[in-house]
Amino acid sequence: MDIETKNMKVAWGITGSGDDIKRLLDTMKRVKERYEQVDIRVYVSKSGEQVLRMYLLWDELTSSFSRVQVEKSPNTPFLAGELQSGKYDFFIIAPTTSNTTAKIALGLGDSMISNAMNMATKAGVPVYILPCEIGEALTETVLPDGKVLKLRIRKIDSDHIKSLEALESVHVLRDAQEIIKVFEENYL
Repeated sequence: MDIETKNMKVAWGITGSGDDIKRLLDTMKRVKERYEQVDIRVYVSKSGEQVLRMYLLWDELTSSFSRVQVEKSPNTPFLAGELQSGKYDFFIIAPTTSNTTAKIALGLGDSMISNAMNMATKAGVPVYILPCEIGEALTETVLPDGKVLKLRIRKIDSDHIKSLEALESVHVLRDAQEIIKVFEENYL
């Protein structure tokens, strides 16, 4: 179903978390189909590429999105500059590892995704981030072989997410469905 939308450019960052990665890819493919005037450019961290290949999703990603770039350094590709200069309407980071979440919460910019996040927020570009570990309890994730892994979410991880929620221009998402709401509520 085609919905009339504004012409938009969106940067989608993928880090090295396998948590819910298949559902996130399916969600972004649905968004792409539904909002044909939205140009989604994909930026994958080095670890993100490794995880996508482990989950056998790399080929699906690259065949579904015409522009997929992999991190070579914190400034290559130059996503930070593109966000800061207004090339993109917003930045989605999904999924986000607890490592990247911590870096962002602490203001570190030593990777393509964390550096881009810092520059986007400095320029007032909206950022939607989906951390892989939310809450202070147990969570489950599915491994590439289909087995379920239970992980304990540490207090320090929850504290980093609270720090993200306090940042200007940052919106913490709880699940893949919220990505669709971002488009429905803001970009029709």
